[in-house]
Formats: sequence, structure tokens, C-alpha cells
Amino acid sequence: MKILIAGAQGQVGSELVVQTKAKGHEVFAFGSKQLNIADAQQVMQIAEKMKPDVIINAAAYTAVDKAESEQELAYAVNATGAENLALACKQLDIPLLHISTDYVFDGDKGSSYNEEDPATPIGVYGASKLQGDEKIIEIWPKHIILRVSWVFAQQGNNFVHTMLRLAEQRDELSIVDDQYGAPTSAVAISQCLLAIMNHSSFNQSNCPWGSYHLQSEPGVTWYQFAQEIFAQAKHLGLINKEMRLKPIPSSDYPTPVTRPANSKLDGSKLLHTFGITPAIWQADLHEILTQL
Repeated sequence: MKILIAGAQGQVGSELVVQTKAKGHEVFAFGSKQLNIADAQQVMQIAEKMKPDVIINAAAYTAVDKAESEQELAYAVNATGAENLALACKQLDIPLLHISTDYVFDGDKGSSYNEEDPATPIGVYGASKLQGDEKIIEIWPKHIILRVSWVFAQQGNNFVHTMLRLAEQRDELSIVDDQYGAPTSAVAISQCLLAIMNHSSFNQSNCPWGSYHLQSEPGVTWYQFAQEIFAQAKHLGLINKEMRLKPIPSSDYPTPVTRPANSKLDGSKLLHTFGITPAIWQADLHEILTQL
């Protein structure tokens, strides 16, 4: 299969390149410098030149706080970019696989979010991603929108790398303990997308197109995530001390935009439709820390 990956240098995109090539697919990998998805003409030109069998959109503006002051850029990438890719896929009559986010939800639900729950984002980042989802749904039926949460990877800026960096500088950290969700590795996201593409129904007349949630287990707070990072890092010899962690409320760590108090995703639909089981993030974390 010929696969065009947009956002190929990001956390998920770079892992997707590795995994799709390992499965023997012909991969056209484009970072933001080679393909600006906000440029409709460029998107169409590259799509028509490469003639892929499927496009995967791993490109996104993900700076949650900066999005509040860079709204135009956030919407250009997350909404207009998604729209442009959907139009290109429609032109070529090929599927679009698009990665979305748990931050389209406000976090007020007391249990895990499923695909039928109303999306009411509380920040520009979530709102721009939701608009991208809606553009795709409006333009092109042949799509899979995969919502994921708290992404981490071996490379890129993420919570795991931040914790390890801070451990070199400090012995004690205060970590937010009232935001609940689930870390999800770029490895698990890539494996999920590959499993969907490998499913017998994919791109057939009976393909169950639509939006899906990738569930990751177990659900934790950022404080509990940090505890696991440091426990594994110490066991593997990446750090040689016991980190002292202090759980704090979000109010003690003010940010330009409020995060959802709960953004845990329910992956029942993904399991029942494609047979994809929830990701187990501690195992993926161990693999990443081992490689580091």
C-alpha cells in the first residue's frame, strides 16, 4: 500500500513512518517544512503527484497554552489543514486517517468519553481540533478519525521527557493530581492505525468509517503518571535517586487555558468494530525508557 504521512516528523508521525515501512508499505513522509497542510494548493499538488492509496494526518498544532494567543495558526493547521487533506482524499477517492484529541471534551463527565458524547472543548486547541474533525466528516465519508489522549513517545516534547529532564535538576516536584486521563504512546497509536488498515473491511463497501476512541489503560492523574515514570526510570538506572513528588490541585499550577478534569476515552467501539484492544501504556513506557 502507498501511504502518504503528513506530520511525519512529529511524535506520532515519526513512529508511523517506522512502523509502516517495517510492514512493507511504500511511504511518502512529509514534515511541515515539506508539506504545509494549511496550503490547499500544495496539498493537492503533492497528493496528485504521489497518488497514495491512503493519507494519514499526523500533523497538528498541539501547543495547548500557546494556542490561546496563536489562534490563527492553530486553526490553520488543525482545521484548515484537515479540510485540505479531506478535499485531496475526495479528489483521489482514497481514505483519510486523521488523529484527533481527547481535548475536544470539556472534562465534566464522570466516566470515560465515548464517540456519542457531545464535544464541547474549553480551549482553542480543542476547538480547532474539533473543527478539523467536523470538516472531515462534512467533506468526505471515507475517513477514520482516531481520538487519542496524553501522547508520549521516544522523541519529541512530551511529559516523559519533561519529567526526566527535571529529575536532573531537582529532587522534588509538584505534580497536578486532579486531572484524570490516560497516557497513550505513539507506538500504540501507530499500531492501531495499521490494524485498521489491515482489517478485512478497510476501504471496502462495508468499511465502518467514522470516529473512534483509542482507549489506554490504566487511567491515571498526571501525578500518578509521574510516579510510574520515576519508578521505571530508577529501576532501569536512568536516574539514581528517589524523586519526591507532591500532589497538587490544578489551581496551584495556573495555565493560560484550563485542562479537562477528566478526558479518559472509552474504546468499546474500536474493540467491537475492529477488534483492537485498549493500549497498556506502562508496557510502552518501559519499552521507551529501555531504548533511552
